[in-house]
Amino acid sequence: MKVLAVASEVFPLVKTGGLADVVGALPLALAAEGVQTVTLVPGYPSVLAGLPTATQVHTIADLFGAPARLLRGQTAGLDLLVLVAPHLFERPGNPYVGPDGLGWPDNAQRFGGLARIAAAVATGSLPAFVPDILHAHDWQAGLAPALLHYGGTRRPGTVMTVHNLAFQGLFPPDLLAPLGLPPTAWTIDGVEFHGSISTLKAGLALADRITTVSPTYAAEIRTPESGMGFDGLLRARSGVLHGILNGIDDLVWNPAADPLIAARFDTRRMARRSINKQAMQDRFGLTRAPGTLLLGVISRLTWQKGFHQVLDLLGPILDLGVQLAVLGTGEAPIEAGFAAAATAYPGQVGCVIGYDEALAHQMQAGIDALLVPSRFEPCGLTQLCALRYGALPVVARVGGLADTVIDANEAALAAGIGTGIQFSPGMLLPAIERTVELWHQPEIWVRLRRNAMRADVSWRRPAARYASLYRHLLAERGG
Repeated sequence: MKVLAVASEVFPLVKTGGLADVVGALPLALAAEGVQTVTLVPGYPSVLAGLPTATQVHTIADLFGAPARLLRGQTAGLDLLVLVAPHLFERPGNPYVGPDGLGWPDNAQRFGGLARIAAAVATGSLPAFVPDILHAHDWQAGLAPALLHYGGTRRPGTVMTVHNLAFQGLFPPDLLAPLGLPPTAWTIDGVEFHGSISTLKAGLALADRITTVSPTYAAEIRTPESGMGFDGLLRARSGVLHGILNGIDDLVWNPAADPLIAARFDTRRMARRSINKQAMQDRFGLTRAPGTLLLGVISRLTWQKGFHQVLDLLGPILDLGVQLAVLGTGEAPIEAGFAAAATAYPGQVGCVIGYDEALAHQMQAGIDALLVPSRFEPCGLTQLCALRYGALPVVARVGGLADTVIDANEAALAAGIGTGIQFSPGMLLPAIERTVELWHQPEIWVRLRRNAMRADVSWRRPAARYASLYRHLLAERGG
């Protein structure tokens, strides 16, 4: 079976968040299921730099005002198609946001162009690769299923994965025709959303199947509270909506072989983990204190992720005798709040504003517990990495966090199955208090840590579910 994946980023070539990790890891896991995946991504400078031997396989005479090319190349086990359109993608910095902090004004054309080429490849423009399935990821690829739906030609089956319903790809209605959509698309059952074109809605409404990245999030987004205006559509399409958990690349995230950490360890060499903790206390300017609980944050620092709650409760949290190390970037007030806390509480709070992949590995290996207080969380990957490295996740009971962390409540402790701490809204401080209580019971903490490290957070089971979904869709379409 052949799958064309379409996405705006892919690890290790370009990454702003978990989307890139998923797009980079899922094809490798699908190969074990007999699925060949080719991934179409934009030709950002970093992507082209990472594919120096890519070869040209197609030309486009005009793509929103200038010619474009399609290259094919391989890296890190991935088979990639790269849309080379300098007038759309040869820009510095963030793929979506300009120097002014706002979305690039031509994002509709940039990602509409990506979708247009995806639809062309899906219908045979590259005879050497004609896919059975087109799999679109998030709003940047959402027009691809819509263009195929309205195309009137023989097409592959289509799957739309929503990684975060909050990002909806909203553009003015006068772009309908330039984006290649017919007038009939401008309906409540098409791409229209409160007077705008929504490229996310295009995929949600018109793909053959919808997936999202955890079962709990699949249920949450069908409610008015969490559906962000799409709950009615998703309830209507609930028969084709599937919640499939994300995984992580457990070869990249492997404490027993990780070249980025100070000391490698596993469940049989747990004592070596303390070397990593000391390295993190030094890196963040914290007091060397092996007996002190070291909490970590590795995240975008945004309202969605809930870190204003941590700042609001910082005094009572620190009064519990814990240390806090923060790595992230995001909204300026939250960044400033953590930077100020590092100054106000030297030796107890440390902060690095920005993102550093190597430091993220080192933190997972050295912190004792990971804070993930999200208001909503489609899946989350950082808690999966934390489980793998024995950093007990302390997570809000939402979305994929609820699906991936087993709360160490009394029943779970009695059964020996806990892997972290879950908490309900408004219960962050009691959750951290409970974490501290468990930390001061070393036998229980070690057992929880071992449970966490033995949890299967790989792509094996999710990949099998995706492959099954593809096969059922193909059979339904007579393939």
